[in-house]
Amino acid sequence: MKAEMDAKSGIEEDVTVLNEHLHSLDAAGRIELLAERFSGRIVATTSFGLQAAVMLKLLRDHAPRIPVVFIDTGYLFAETYRYAALLQEELGFEARVYSPLVTAARQEALHGREWEAGADGMNNYARIHKVEPMNRALQELGADVWLSGLRRAQSSGRSQREIAEKQARTLKGYPIIDWDDEKVECFM
Repeated sequence: MKAEMDAKSGIEEDVTVLNEHLHSLDAAGRIELLAERFSGRIVATTSFGLQAAVMLKLLRDHAPRIPVVFIDTGYLFAETYRYAALLQEELGFEARVYSPLVTAARQEALHGREWEAGADGMNNYARIHKVEPMNRALQELGADVWLSGLRRAQSSGRSQREIAEKQARTLKGYPIIDWDDEKVECFM
């Protein structure tokens, strides 16, 4: 299978074959394989939420050269910033922070609290405060592979996700997608 994977290049490789290989590995092995396979073209993201330490510890131990991107929407709690500082200090890394091109204050002054204005407003909020900064991060860092700590157990909408999937021109990898809450707690 490795020869089959090596014969293909870039993210155009057969994601089905990649997933078959990733299924045989634990989270650390998945991170190591993706880091090696896509060296220089891969980033990881963190929300600095309560369980963010799981992916950040795995990255530190198994692929410390992967840049970690943090999207600062301008709407985060003070506790998030403090936890981010704590994790960065304890784990010995510095996240690359990307923010929207428009401040939260300006956005609200011009358009109100869009996330409260139904699906269209929420989509516009996400586009401005999450999608654009992430796309900018991918472009500036030269990445077309993105690791995330999504897990199937977090919501029904994620229950059918594979370990790797292609979204537009980006390969997204979820090394801990199959971890349940108990496994996260044991790891932490």
